[in-house]
Amino acid sequence: MTVDGEPTPRRDEGPSRAVTLILNGERVEATVEPRLTLLDFLREHGLTGCHSGCEHGVCGACTVLLDEQPVRACLVFAVQAARHSVETVEGLGTADSPHPLQIAFSQERALQCGFCTPGFLMLACGLLRANASPTDAEIRDAVASNLCRCTGYDGIVEAVKRAASAGETVSTDP
Repeated sequence: MTVDGEPTPRRDEGPSRAVTLILNGERVEATVEPRLTLLDFLREHGLTGCHSGCEHGVCGACTVLLDEQPVRACLVFAVQAARHSVETVEGLGTADSPHPLQIAFSQERALQCGFCTPGFLMLACGLLRANASPTDAEIRDAVASNLCRCTGYDGIVEAVKRAASAGETVSTDP
C-alpha cells in the first residue's frame, strides 16, 4: 500500500539500535531492531540451546541468566540486554568439561527429551549462585516456574541437590 506514491511503513519497523553486551563472557556488538527478542537475538548468533517454547514466558525453555538472574529470553528485548551480562547454557560447560549441574542432571536422569533442560540448567545455576545450599522446598519452588512434560520434577530436584552438594556451581568460569 502506498500513500502519495511512497510505501507505507510497517508499524513494527523502527530505527535499528546498536547494542553491546557480554555474552557468555565475550563482548558482542550488534545492530538490532528494537522489537527483536533476546531469544531471537541469541538464536541468530548461533546459540540454539535457548529454546523457543511458548513465546509467552510460561514454559521457561528460554531461561537465561541476565546479570546472574534467571529471565525468560522471550520476554526481554535484545536492546534491554545492552550493557548487561547474558549467560546461556552454551556458557556452562563443554562436552569435555561439563558443568557440575550438567553432570548432576545426567546422573539423576533429570532429562528425557531435553527440550526444557537448558532452561532448567540456567534456572538452577541462578538459584545456586544466589543460595549455595537451598532446601528441598526452595528448589521445588524455583523449578516449579519451568515446565517439563517428560520427567516429572523429582529427578530435577535431586540433580540440583546433587550439584549443590558438589559446591562448584557458583561460577561458569572454566
